[in-house]
Amino acid sequence: MLPTTTVRWLRLEGAAVLAMSVLLYARGANGWLLFVALLLLPDLSMLGYLRNARVGAIIYNLVHSYPAPLLLASYGVLAGRSLAISLALIWTAHIGVDRLAGYGLKLPTGFRETHLGRIGREPAPGRG
Repeated sequence: MLPTTTVRWLRLEGAAVLAMSVLLYARGANGWLLFVALLLLPDLSMLGYLRNARVGAIIYNLVHSYPAPLLLASYGVLAGRSLAISLALIWTAHIGVDRLAGYGLKLPTGFRETHLGRIGREPAPGRG
């Protein structure tokens, strides 16, 4: 488990990524309907857990880390594709929201085990 101050810094990092993503998205021309419609789309990666925890963690972590949306944003900038930039900003905003909320990258031991610590409440005694 990470020290509390480290988790706070990682949550602050998520808030900063979220704020910057929203700020940059607001300067674009694709409208807020697209943003709202796609903000939770990366959570479909949780379907990998239907296979097993290891596959679920791999797929979830691929979608919930920054390299892929940064590659998409780079493509958008270099190719002059504003939609690609907008999609990348929505994607990074989603990751920022997750980090701010304490949802980290998943460990292969189970969905509730993350690099930010265990998420969710512990079951009541006798109910777990």
